[in-house]
Amino acid sequence: MELIMEQHTNDYEKYKKAQKQVREIKGFYTHLFIYIIVMIGLVYINLRFSPQYLWFIWSMSGWGIGVIFHGMKAFNYTPFLGKKWEEQKIKEFMEEEANNKKKYE
Repeated sequence: MELIMEQHTNDYEKYKKAQKQVREIKGFYTHLFIYIIVMIGLVYINLRFSPQYLWFIWSMSGWGIGVIFHGMKAFNYTPFLGKKWEEQKIKEFMEEEANNKKKYE
């Protein structure tokens, strides 16, 4: 009976994790869509009223960096300090703690 309950709990946790991931991806696509619409508007305004200075590039660049990082987070793409790094560091600290305990026993 306990095994069945544990399996049910694991399935529920996996479901909640997947549900959260889907929400993050959906949020990213919403963010990207708004970014594109606003940038089209800013490019139009800039080129229509002051084409001598292309100021829309600053907005596009700044917000674009945010969109890129949002996408990296939503799709779990973290080449720097990602999950593998975290797991490796946790294992390293646990081994270090175990070695310290052995040293003082």
